[in-house]
Amino acid sequence: MAPLTKEKSTLLAQCSKVSPLAIVWTNNDEEIEVFSARTSEVIASHQMEISKMYPQEGWVEQDPVVILDAVKECIQRTVDKLREQDVEPGDIVAIGITNQRETTILWDSTTGKPLYNAVVWQDMRTSSTVDLLLESVPNKNQNYLKPLCGLPLSPYFSALKIRWLMDHVPEVQEAINRRHCLFGTVDTWLIWNLTGGKNGGAHITDVSNASRTMLMSLEHLRWDHKLCRFFKVPVDILPQIRSSSEVYGNIAEGPLQGIPIAGCVGDQQAALLGQNCTKEGQAKSTYGTGCFLLYNTGVARVKSTHGLLTTVAYQMGPSAAPVYALEGSVGVAGAALGWLRDNINLLQDISETESLAETVGGTGDVYFVPAFSGLYAPYWQQDARGVICGITEDTTQLHIIRAALEAVCFQTRDILEAMNKDCGIPLSKLQVDGGMTTNNLLMQLQADLIGISVMRPVMTELTSLGAAMAAGSAAGIEVWNMDSIKPVPCDSFKPRISEDANVEEYSVAKSNRMHSRSLHELGALKSCPSGCQYWGPGTGGPEADTSPSQESGLGGKSG
Repeated sequence: MAPLTKEKSTLLAQCSKVSPLAIVWTNNDEEIEVFSARTSEVIASHQMEISKMYPQEGWVEQDPVVILDAVKECIQRTVDKLREQDVEPGDIVAIGITNQRETTILWDSTTGKPLYNAVVWQDMRTSSTVDLLLESVPNKNQNYLKPLCGLPLSPYFSALKIRWLMDHVPEVQEAINRRHCLFGTVDTWLIWNLTGGKNGGAHITDVSNASRTMLMSLEHLRWDHKLCRFFKVPVDILPQIRSSSEVYGNIAEGPLQGIPIAGCVGDQQAALLGQNCTKEGQAKSTYGTGCFLLYNTGVARVKSTHGLLTTVAYQMGPSAAPVYALEGSVGVAGAALGWLRDNINLLQDISETESLAETVGGTGDVYFVPAFSGLYAPYWQQDARGVICGITEDTTQLHIIRAALEAVCFQTRDILEAMNKDCGIPLSKLQVDGGMTTNNLLMQLQADLIGISVMRPVMTELTSLGAAMAAGSAAGIEVWNMDSIKPVPCDSFKPRISEDANVEEYSVAKSNRMHSRSLHELGALKSCPSGCQYWGPGTGGPEADTSPSQESGLGGKSG
């Protein structure tokens, strides 16, 4: 590795979340970006699209080998671009990885081959598993495990996906019996392979990704045997939990051979770092395939009583105190626009949504609840279904397109209200990032609806930057001083409507979201508050909070 006498750059390997979803992730993307540690500017980058597979309704998969191959190709292409600027691979001092969280991969440690496709975070196949587990807990309480792991029982999280793979893929159980099975989210899969794979690769994850599995103790930052027993997941398949900023191992081969991987952060937590939201009380919202709002609660683990997740934001070194966050997750944001384009042909190109929606002054009282995979925070209603309400003979495609944009804003306000109640201190501004934030109309609608300024950084690579910061700050690397990082300049969108108008609009939209949850009988025809009718499957709601204490254990039926 070159000495630290010339300007260095930090490489970030960002595994695309499935693209959104393409859904829209654009997380169907794998991207490599090299940053200057002095200026935080991108020096070189390369991006590739990663396709998704939908074998059955509600199933979403990706090929782990394709993900890995795309990373390797992106590395080579990026190195080629660096050399065109007379920058050599040895000038890269560290590698950070950020990834879609919850996406689950199981593989054979002796062959290095996946035992099944990656089961993506949006995948809903485990809904029936959740229902079975709820039968085993007091009052069928969805929040039964939250005191231990901060998360409700939901198909969203990795433990349910592992359990499904163990129950339905014979190769998985065989590998477990032979003690050859390894589990990881995408970060673990990449780090294991890049540091040697079956020839001694590091089987690790960081605290931010581990906190999304439902298997880690939020208090102790280690795999919790009570949680593992509840889901019947063997502890020995799980990776070692490490901090978000330390050297995990060196690249084993290729143009970056010998360079340390020193940063690992889940994508939404990386965006929190990239936004410089490192102080208690700061928050950011990322608008992509889904929408994810994180509120930094500092070293305090705030227990949400309003439907939010308690999660680890990051831990900047093995001896550093972990920083926690409250998170509100929206399953469908930009994905709704992809649905309008791909499924019902209301759009040719998602980039047209701003200009098209601006041609109408409002939605014509049309409301859209894009609960394609149920409702996430703060409702956690996996059987809720999408609703478009208020359609009349005067409704046009433009009204529906605008309603899709407003739906993102309404769902964000739901989460923001829950955060304000949990934390007691309302936000004075909201930092935003993600692909959808290039839509100026969306940003203005969001500011109008939440009644505070929306701050959009002029730099777009903030998730990547957060992972690069974690790597560059690691002990032994230390080319990035977290304390001296300056905020990225922002465009500001200020509220333009009165609070009364804001409240009235939000109340109608919220009643429609409530209605998307109230489908009680399969095939039951209902009428919504705005005058629409629709068909939908049954649904159920979380019961009162009867949760296990840290001391009492999880009880007997599933353990």
